[in-house]
Amino acid sequence: MDPIYVTGHRNPDTDSIVAAIAYAALRNALGDWQYVPACLGHISDETMRVLNRFGYEPPMRLFNVYTQVRDLDYEKPQTLFRTVTVGKAWTALQGQTNVSSVAVTNSDGTLYGMLSWDDLARFHMGLVSSSYLRPTPQFNVISSLEGKVLNDVGSESDLISGEVVIALPQSREQLLFRKKESIVICGEQPDMIRRALELNVNCLILCETELPEECRGIETTTTIIMTPYDAYRALRLIFQSAPVERVCQRKELTAFHLDDRIDHVRDTVMNKRDHCYPILDEKERVVGILTRKHLLQPKRKRVVLVDHNEASQSVAGLEEAEILEIIDHHRLADIQTLNPIYFRNEPVGSTNTIIAGMFQERGLFPSDRMAGLLASAIVSDTVMFKSPTCTERDKVIAERMARIAGVSLKDLGREIFSSSRESKSIEELLRSDFKEFHIAGHNLAVAQITSVDTTDLFDRREEFLKAMSEISRKKNYELLLLMLTDVLQDGTWLLFVGNEEDIKNAFSVQPREGAVFLPHVMSRKKQIIPSLSALWG
Repeated sequence: MDPIYVTGHRNPDTDSIVAAIAYAALRNALGDWQYVPACLGHISDETMRVLNRFGYEPPMRLFNVYTQVRDLDYEKPQTLFRTVTVGKAWTALQGQTNVSSVAVTNSDGTLYGMLSWDDLARFHMGLVSSSYLRPTPQFNVISSLEGKVLNDVGSESDLISGEVVIALPQSREQLLFRKKESIVICGEQPDMIRRALELNVNCLILCETELPEECRGIETTTTIIMTPYDAYRALRLIFQSAPVERVCQRKELTAFHLDDRIDHVRDTVMNKRDHCYPILDEKERVVGILTRKHLLQPKRKRVVLVDHNEASQSVAGLEEAEILEIIDHHRLADIQTLNPIYFRNEPVGSTNTIIAGMFQERGLFPSDRMAGLLASAIVSDTVMFKSPTCTERDKVIAERMARIAGVSLKDLGREIFSSSRESKSIEELLRSDFKEFHIAGHNLAVAQITSVDTTDLFDRREEFLKAMSEISRKKNYELLLLMLTDVLQDGTWLLFVGNEEDIKNAFSVQPREGAVFLPHVMSRKKQIIPSLSALWG
């Protein structure tokens, strides 16, 4: 059963991570055991403290949702070991209805070559002009003839080779075998058997007969094989004993890996004339065969987006995925879907307020652990209910979840916003809650660090501004903002790199040296972004 990934935004905060976990749990509790929570970036210390507090593992890391080879309903035919006989390869190909080639592998499953009907046809047509059997493992010959060896002549018999001849009557002297390097096929012909043994030919194949009593005492280096088939059947079968490694194609093979993107595969296939392509796993082992028809209707990955509805904040490859649902509390952005979807967007302070309410709507009672997780996320995203995005519903839901979990909201708030930052680099602090925006043709990014005391952070403003300048240069941002949001001061120190006039006009302030304090500003989405949007139209 293919998973449905539930994912928040890039550079995820606590609300985003918990929303993915909680919504996947909700849907799975309803019987849809396909939903997998995922995250798109590094999980902050704040979020890890919340997860650890309530006994949850971090979601899996999801790097992209591009349609890949692994998403296709590719063929999984039998592979052939390189030493298997041509006869068995023929049988294997006959058993395949959807592919015209099979993969030939080494002993460890890695790709050796590809075998097609064309390769087998060329091999058999080559036998018309030659009756010589190249050195072939004795086991292969025995297997093809369903025979058994009547004597052991040592290592010399491990490989069988020579001119293949059928013993004729003594009267046809001119057609008799004369070379020691021969493979002689005969029936109940004691004189021919004796002649072959005395000549020490490479191999003697007895068809529908046993070794005559009078020939058993002859000293010989000839390998003697007995088969239940007649001479003419044996003649055909012995050439079927050649190992398939001699027949298959090895030059200019094109193979794909499970993680290869379909758009890249399609471009390659369009410029090739091959009908079948081997598929390899991360250890280069063959796992399947791809044909052109598999590319016609690729199976898209399925995703549910929580805590965002903006393409720039979402997972890479979203344009190739199938979006099933969106649960969010932000402004409407630019995500488009192929089909109608379930979209729930409410003007509350936390996505988890919506999800906690959905538990109740569906008659489900969250566990105390899940309730604690939901309460923590609401406290985090509403900045202990001081954010202007916070609503009365956020408070009611958070209090209800806290009662179920048996925790104090004040205690949760202190734990969440009293983080230790001494060991973190400036870059790590900046990236802990970092979001990109595209407003009226302007590219910008806004990072936010929330704490009960931002004094130590503001003291490092020169370091922040230097790092922000470097990031802005690399990413070509017109404006890069850092919000140092202080819960106790009920405001935000705004550090910025970019056009100072934009800051003056958007917030009606007079910044100094790349910084300004904004009283009562706690929310990026409801106070910072709307002000810039109004400025730029």
